[in-house]
Amino acid sequence: MSDISQIITADRYAVAGNPVEHSRSPLIHQHFAQQTGQGVSYSRLLCPMDGFKAHIKAFAAGGAKGCNVTVPFKFEAFELAARRTARAELAQAANTLRFDADSDGGWLADNTDGVGLVRDITLNAGVPLAGQRVLLLGAGGASAGALGPILEAGPAEVVVANRTVDKAQAIVDRHAALAAQHGVLLRACGLDQAGEAFDVFINATAASLSGSGVPVGPQVLKPGALALDMMYGTAAQAFLDWARAHGGVARDGLGMLVEQAAESFTLWRGIRPDTAPVLAHMRALVDGHSAH
Repeated sequence: MSDISQIITADRYAVAGNPVEHSRSPLIHQHFAQQTGQGVSYSRLLCPMDGFKAHIKAFAAGGAKGCNVTVPFKFEAFELAARRTARAELAQAANTLRFDADSDGGWLADNTDGVGLVRDITLNAGVPLAGQRVLLLGAGGASAGALGPILEAGPAEVVVANRTVDKAQAIVDRHAALAAQHGVLLRACGLDQAGEAFDVFINATAASLSGSGVPVGPQVLKPGALALDMMYGTAAQAFLDWARAHGGVARDGLGMLVEQAAESFTLWRGIRPDTAPVLAHMRALVDGHSAH
């Protein structure tokens, strides 16, 4: 098939957010499409802060097949879909929409963030979560999407720490049954009650974006602990420097980004791409860009 005919027959997808121009998702999905031989066209969709739902409906009405959703619209994306996966229901937030026809029961919402995070930690970083103590910082959409798959990985304990304790408690309450099912001790707390010596520390706050620093002390890290920021590139650099300075093994969110994208691609296309070569390519690109 020629390149021109591929473009004509390609199914349209996009990443929707505000801001969205920084997103690496189009390049990642381009790699997946080439690798799997799928006719996919993937772009960025800047949505107005007060008009997300109308913008997405118009995109779908134009013949698009689905989209990824980034900040700050993951809760609104969840509300748009008639059907939700179990992990989206648990998170009450969605980062993936599939525009299924009405005859199929309406759109499907999924949340691939958490499974992407867990795959990156356990497979790419080679750090087991089973039996470990995990600190999850933040109580927004990123934490909501991550907590369920983290619990399913079977850690000994998960602490959700947040500036506003009520928000952390609400997420913990929603996940209490799942935690009990997997034998995980789960609790919520304020930033100053987080505890210490965790095996894995995950920053799911926007602190890196705002440049406000890490809002907990270095005592949260056990020596050699994995310290992961969901951001990547220059946005994550201050956190990575902090983690290394305090004896942690620093990791950014690029692997999570690639893995959650693969999960979305699988939901849309029914075929799972190989993430290893794509992550290697993106890592060279991001690290090279950060060095300039």
